[in-house]
Amino acid sequence: MESYIHKVNYYETDKMGIVHHSNYVRWLEEARVLAMDEIGYPVSKLEQENLFSPVLSYSIDIKHSTTFEDLVQIIPKVKAYNGVRLEMSYEMKLKDKLVATATTKHCFINETGLPQRLNKVIPGLDKKLKEELEY
Repeated sequence: MESYIHKVNYYETDKMGIVHHSNYVRWLEEARVLAMDEIGYPVSKLEQENLFSPVLSYSIDIKHSTTFEDLVQIIPKVKAYNGVRLEMSYEMKLKDKLVATATTKHCFINETGLPQRLNKVIPGLDKKLKEELEY
């Protein structure tokens, strides 16, 4: 999966001029959506097939602040995947400096909220996620 570059917007900063912590989770979502596009399974396409992947949990460990107009590189990786649940890990960097590490956990469900096994409903995505899995 390729990295995603986010240019910090002025509205994402607080009175001290640094990025407010609530924005990091949005950037993770942007990186994950782009990663899904890159592996050939855009989120919009999955939703058209009545497959959804809500966030179950997330954690972010901020190591260094970022400011307006910084170019933050976000590197997503598949950390764990079992066919129904997906865990992504992320590194956020500003040049060579590590800004934050994070994880998000997701599941795959249909429109009624029932868990879905990808190998049965979208086998191609199941295969791609297994290929991306870090060991």
